[in-house]
Amino acid sequence: MLSAEDNDILCRVEGNAPMGQLMRRHWLPACMSEEVAEPDGAPRRVRLLGEDLVVFRDSRGRLGVLDEHCPHRRASLAFGRNEECGLRCLYHGWKMDVDGNVVEAASEPQGSRVTERIRVKSYPAQENGGLVWVYMGPRDAMTDFQAPAWVRSPRTKVSIVKIQVSCNWAQILEGAIDSAHSSSLHSSEIRTGTPGGADETFEKLLRPSTDTSPRLEFDPTSYGLRYAAIRRPTVDPETHDYVRITAFIAPLTVLIPPNPRHGVVQLTAPMDDTHTMFYFIAWSDAGTAPDQEAWRKYCGAQVGIDLDDQYRNRRTLENGYLQDRQAMKLGSFTGIRGIPNQDIVMWETMGPIADRSQERLGSSDVAVAQFRRIMVRAARAFATGGDVIGLTEPRVPQRDIRSFAGVVPKTVDWHGLPTGDEVSYALDKVPG
Repeated sequence: MLSAEDNDILCRVEGNAPMGQLMRRHWLPACMSEEVAEPDGAPRRVRLLGEDLVVFRDSRGRLGVLDEHCPHRRASLAFGRNEECGLRCLYHGWKMDVDGNVVEAASEPQGSRVTERIRVKSYPAQENGGLVWVYMGPRDAMTDFQAPAWVRSPRTKVSIVKIQVSCNWAQILEGAIDSAHSSSLHSSEIRTGTPGGADETFEKLLRPSTDTSPRLEFDPTSYGLRYAAIRRPTVDPETHDYVRITAFIAPLTVLIPPNPRHGVVQLTAPMDDTHTMFYFIAWSDAGTAPDQEAWRKYCGAQVGIDLDDQYRNRRTLENGYLQDRQAMKLGSFTGIRGIPNQDIVMWETMGPIADRSQERLGSSDVAVAQFRRIMVRAARAFATGGDVIGLTEPRVPQRDIRSFAGVVPKTVDWHGLPTGDEVSYALDKVPG
């Protein structure tokens, strides 16, 4: 259970809400690089922390993130002309560069000095890991951009699913650190078997356990939270454990336990209090992550088929999320195609902001409860002048943070896993 006051502190991100202000001290995902790949291409509308922004790449390839509304008469710059190193408003021809400078005011008389005293709000931008990142906090508090956890080398292959979800950010992130639900909700997609075999693909995942009630242990860290879901394996359960370790990197990143072929990352970007852009990322340094469109097809998240061009889902509460009851009779547990879509049904049907005071948590919810405590405490501390979670020392580089999945001897302490730099999956490879 969570009080109504703490629930608001956890969930609200707009305006001066402490959680949103805390998030502004971090670099946040604004959109995918592919959405603004072309210099002088179409601008992309983005909503983040209750602000309407526009992202574009200028003639020289520089990224700009601006207030969507022209400083002149507040028309949308998303419909403007991206040309000659600036974004030109259609209404009166005013043009802004990537730094927010008004470089032309076509409607003003010659000699006017209006461009010297007017700027449009702009934010610093970086590009890495298939995403455009933006810093929305005070400039004097800005930290150096740090490569995201899934970018380990220039060889890293990344495939990204992006879906707009009609609920609060915390409901989505809690799903990523809830290891117990995968044994039920995703049971048709993740079946019992020995991972890493020739018959396993990214579309047919195997898990070496039938245990649906994991033992959970957690470890708070300077960057957030690390926890282990420990299950009985199907082989040698007397001497071994099947361990899945999830890492939460505050405020918005979760490293989900990997499979033998690729790592998985879940990233949430709060659009406002009740809408979130959700990113589901497969990555690999060995080139074994699925190709981009294959990943989106598997997840039921192809633009033009499953999603519109704003990444809004065609599966909604109004159409029953296109749940197939006949498929359920034939063996599908949910009748809903795609692991992310199965999660989205759960998140959205809790309501735009779940009333956590009505919940009745069990032992399998220990990681969720710890996440709430950590983030509510972090927001309260920040609001009273304290440090920003994830930016305090010792600050761990994201690329040094690991998730893990594997069968290991019971004598192994999970806190020390993984033991190497690989995408961290082990089957009896960790010595006792």
